[in-house]
Amino acid sequence: MNIKSLLIGSAAAFAAVSGAQAADAIVAAEPEPMEYVRVCDAFGTGYFYIPGTETCLKIGGYVRFQIDVGNNVDTYVTGDGADKGDWDTGTSAVVTLDAKSDTEYGTLSSFIAIEADMDSASSQDFYVDEAFIRLGGFKVGKIYGPWDKGINGETDDLHTGNVFNSVQYIYENGGAFSALLSVDELEAANHPEVGVTGLVTAALGGVSFDLLGSYDTDAEEGAIRAILSADVGPGTFQLAGVWASDVNAYYADSEWSVAASYSFKASEKLTITPAAQYWSDMAFASGVDQWRVGLTVGYGITQGLDLLATVNYTDNDSTGDSTSGFLRLQRNF
Repeated sequence: MNIKSLLIGSAAAFAAVSGAQAADAIVAAEPEPMEYVRVCDAFGTGYFYIPGTETCLKIGGYVRFQIDVGNNVDTYVTGDGADKGDWDTGTSAVVTLDAKSDTEYGTLSSFIAIEADMDSASSQDFYVDEAFIRLGGFKVGKIYGPWDKGINGETDDLHTGNVFNSVQYIYENGGAFSALLSVDELEAANHPEVGVTGLVTAALGGVSFDLLGSYDTDAEEGAIRAILSADVGPGTFQLAGVWASDVNAYYADSEWSVAASYSFKASEKLTITPAAQYWSDMAFASGVDQWRVGLTVGYGITQGLDLLATVNYTDNDSTGDSTSGFLRLQRNF
């Protein structure tokens, strides 16, 4: 074999090996396109589209640490039996999920609030605080109803029951007028009963007025409440009155009560709210009245972090006088 034949043979063998290797080469797959989270501004700030859907989701909630002070505010068991403490601490955490989308019937919403309350290592609660579905004006689920609303400050007490499994219809007219009709399940002693609630709200300029009424079919008693709010100077003045025919699921504190507060905006971060309330015939016991005065101070430490403190003095014809309050630090998100 001469040199020429050897070179030609070597070149042919090299080409064959190179072709085989090229055929067996591994080709990297194209990366899947990444779907980034999109901001949804159709329902306000904080919403984003759930990837792959047209549903907008908002995640929120808070973490709260609170110190309560007052007579018998904490109860614990000792070797001698039950004793009372004059201060107590507690921590709460709430996570909310709010999903919204547009439909041919209006906005479809679902809301869940999950809460955990931790008073001590042996006293912890974890539960669904609120959960409902709303389509247009119809709303169903476990709902904080209109009795949950009070006046500014932490002095008043204007309700007995405020959260029920309910079926509601809500009519809204651009913020100037709204109405609500609610059918509520009431937990009676051995069986469920029905309650009916109606609310009308009107607003004009810096003045708004709420008129609320409910009827408890189990007790065959009802309650009505009115709240007037008005912007006055650097703050908001509120006046409320409530009356009940007798003990019922919505209001059972007294036959009637009046309350007032003035929320003074001292600065961009500081709000001071003095308030007072008077109850007539507490627990529907004739001649047993009660009154309370208090002061609530709120301070916005920074974005999302608030400090709230309140002190209340209460005088009851039957149980005497007492002072109570709390200091709360809350991180909202």
